Amino acid sequence: MAFDWAAFGVDLHLDLPLGGRRAELEQALRAAIRAGRLAPGSRLPATRALAASLGVARGTVAAAYDQLVAEGYLTARTGSGTTVAPVPPPVSFAPSAAEPAPPRFDLRPGAPDVTFFPTAAWLRAARRALGQAPSATYDYGDPRGHPALRAALAEYLGRARGVLAHPDRIVVTSGYVQALSLLAGLHRVVAMEDPGLAFHRAVVRRAGARVVPLPVDAAGARTDLLESTVDAVVLTPANQFPTGVTLAPARRHAVAAWAREHGGLVVEDDYDGEFRYDRQPVGAVQGMAPEQVAYVGTAAKTLAPALRLGWVVLPARLVEPVVEAKRHTDFHTEVLGQLTLAELITGHGYDRHVRAARSRYRARRDLLLSRLRGEPVRGVAAGLHALVPLPAGGPREADLLAVAARHGLAVGDLGSHWHEASDDHPQGLIIGYGTPSESRYPAALDVLARVLRS
Repeated sequence: MAFDWAAFGVDLHLDLPLGGRRAELEQALRAAIRAGRLAPGSRLPATRALAASLGVARGTVAAAYDQLVAEGYLTARTGSGTTVAPVPPPVSFAPSAAEPAPPRFDLRPGAPDVTFFPTAAWLRAARRALGQAPSATYDYGDPRGHPALRAALAEYLGRARGVLAHPDRIVVTSGYVQALSLLAGLHRVVAMEDPGLAFHRAVVRRAGARVVPLPVDAAGARTDLLESTVDAVVLTPANQFPTGVTLAPARRHAVAAWAREHGGLVVEDDYDGEFRYDRQPVGAVQGMAPEQVAYVGTAAKTLAPALRLGWVVLPARLVEPVVEAKRHTDFHTEVLGQLTLAELITGHGYDRHVRAARSRYRARRDLLLSRLRGEPVRGVAAGLHALVPLPAGGPREADLLAVAARHGLAVGDLGSHWHEASDDHPQGLIIGYGTPSESRYPAALDVLARVLRS
């Protein structure tokens, strides 16, 4: 009778020729244990099952097991089967570079406090969403994203961010980086804010586009300087990173006019758009020029980066090119998280969480200002970071970063965000007040204040 692979109890891959001898079986098992493929405690197949799968006599397998038990590789107990011994012979691995120890206090920008994640609300939304989901949900999905999430996002973005969105114009992505890469791959020359995040510039270049700098001043990016040779411009108008300024109304009108006149694209990164504290919400640029702007948002800051959920609201002409690029990148974003987020949005759990997070982060911002009273702190009306500019006469960024490191504190620096390194650029520290846990935040600020006043 042919061997029934579907009924085989425990899968075990061994480099052994069919009908191999006992010595070969012993050698294959030793090699698997030494290499770590069979970890301590791993259960081996019964002798009858392994013999049938390898095409050898049961006695051959039993004898091999007995030999390896005697050598200390395996453990055999009546009624419990045969397992890999708890302490196998030492395994040699090639040395790897040691990872640096995490800082004791982390005030680097770019991350939220993940302990705020609404676990209970997320689980309730997941149970509701998946409890109603048809079996087709677990098949391959639509590259554009699940219709339920696209519909929920269209309603939410219109209501909360002033975005003119239709579900057919929305593509769900695996975060902001994928959205930026998909859009950059459709253009040749992309203007990006200077200063801005160096990693995002690398993403655009890797997608095949050339990056040109667009200066930023107290009114935001100098959109009045955009030229006809530029195909697209990437902006953070709600809360520019890293300076924290908001794009002025005149600059918003200027970039919309440039896009209409030259057929260019505005990529609007709604960076920290939900977190504003001392001013009225600033609507998205997309609302004033929906056919010239690709609006990009994510759940990374409002919920957690680990969800890998983002979205882009597209002009009509870019929907099919972006969908086609997405199809050939990862085919589609995972669906279960999409359904859960859709349920969280439509049930208004998302709104409640954002309001609660906004309140917590405002309290953190206020504590930062109180601890740094007397220091020039900028960009604190919104977002999760602040800029502390340094005087032209010193101290230098590098000196303060070294002092901070000696105190176990990590902060961001302005210097690494310029397109071209130069001693003539303004110096400053970027303080992220979203990263630390609630319990460690006050102590981190104490250390920061000592560093700045040392």
